[in-house]
Amino acid sequence: MTKQEIKFTTAAEAVKVIKSGDHVHLSSVASAPQCLINAMCERGRNGELKDVHIHHLHTEGPAPYSEPEFEGIFQLDSFFVGSNVRKNTQLGYADYIPIFLSETQRLYRAGVIPCDVAMIQVSKPDKHGYVSLGTSVDATLGAVECAKTVIAVINKYVPRSFGDAMIPMSKIDMFVEDDTPLIEAPFTQPNDIEIKIGQNCAALIEDGATLQMGIGAIPNAVLAQLGNHKNLGIHTEMFADGVLPLVYKGVINGEAKNIDKGMMVSTFLMGSKEVYDFIDDNPGVLMKDVGYTNDPYVISKNDRVTAINSALQVDITGQVSADSLGTKFWSGVGGQVDFVYGASLSKGGKAIIAMPSMTNKGVSKIVPTLLPGAGIVTTRNQIHWFVSEYGAVDLYGKTLQERARLMISVAHPDAREDLDRAAFERFGSHHHYIKGYMSKK
Repeated sequence: MTKQEIKFTTAAEAVKVIKSGDHVHLSSVASAPQCLINAMCERGRNGELKDVHIHHLHTEGPAPYSEPEFEGIFQLDSFFVGSNVRKNTQLGYADYIPIFLSETQRLYRAGVIPCDVAMIQVSKPDKHGYVSLGTSVDATLGAVECAKTVIAVINKYVPRSFGDAMIPMSKIDMFVEDDTPLIEAPFTQPNDIEIKIGQNCAALIEDGATLQMGIGAIPNAVLAQLGNHKNLGIHTEMFADGVLPLVYKGVINGEAKNIDKGMMVSTFLMGSKEVYDFIDDNPGVLMKDVGYTNDPYVISKNDRVTAINSALQVDITGQVSADSLGTKFWSGVGGQVDFVYGASLSKGGKAIIAMPSMTNKGVSKIVPTLLPGAGIVTTRNQIHWFVSEYGAVDLYGKTLQERARLMISVAHPDAREDLDRAAFERFGSHHHYIKGYMSKK
């Protein structure tokens, strides 16, 4: 089916398939189909819908369906709390389903959540009648497989990416045309603290490592340090602009990987147009189902998998809170546990949790105990490396008291005395901690 033969309809016409009580999946991140979202919200405003459940990973751009005005009309139950829905989720107008990123696709495939309508964005069709999901495969492929109706926006700005992203047009029921450029994420320049964290992480990365890291200042700072490394690979849930200079330089070539050798593997992307152009028609990038990219057993098949993830708070025993600040949801579990586990099963692998020692307001992020209600994402049984701007410590196989001393050693100097006191009170009745504590005095 060529583009000439496609019967296009309008966004307003397409969203008429949504009925009250339906579950609707939206493709995520830069691929959120904004024209369909707006048309759906228009129907909501006109009083045509109620109790429609919306599901997605995080999306970029506006998320009007989460606003208070749509209470009782649209209910967002997201798989990750993005910044655009954070406030409404915290206020209770939207909700969150705690789930490992690897399992988001299973919610559909196992029938835990029905999918009545999948609203996706795809590339222009090729001569074989295939379109590409472009920058986001994630749980969307599962939704497409399970949905009763699939509405696709064909957008010339969606890159033609390979891997699991390619789907035959026969899987799509309705087509809408909209050439709005994909939303871009600006490159974040690291500050001095983030550069230091980047250096401490980079020192742990060996030649031939396979990397997972996200978007933002710390990943950018790590990648900036890797110019002299050799034969690095990428198997990640997402990548952004930071990897491109290393690809162009030949540092990232995937030669040392055991699976998908020579290939960069990811499930979604977020970055500038340069990243979207980079994956367009690029056989060296495989955009895969999230059930593949984030499966810990698949991750572990490569050697020296080095996974770098961040946290909001970590306690002195190594419990990592990454999704919430106390009872307030900030993001979600995402792929942290998938990759911490996958990297720790990998031969020579390293799972790293990296964060600044202090908040911008001067509060220690390394704490005696997590805030009440905080979610533990990576448990103390799973943590390996912890990195701050003051160094890197390996907590694996260490006792609680050893962990406390190691965590305090990389805390902000202004916080160390209080942390020491808290550790002493917690473990001090044990002769062992007193000995360690006194020897430091």
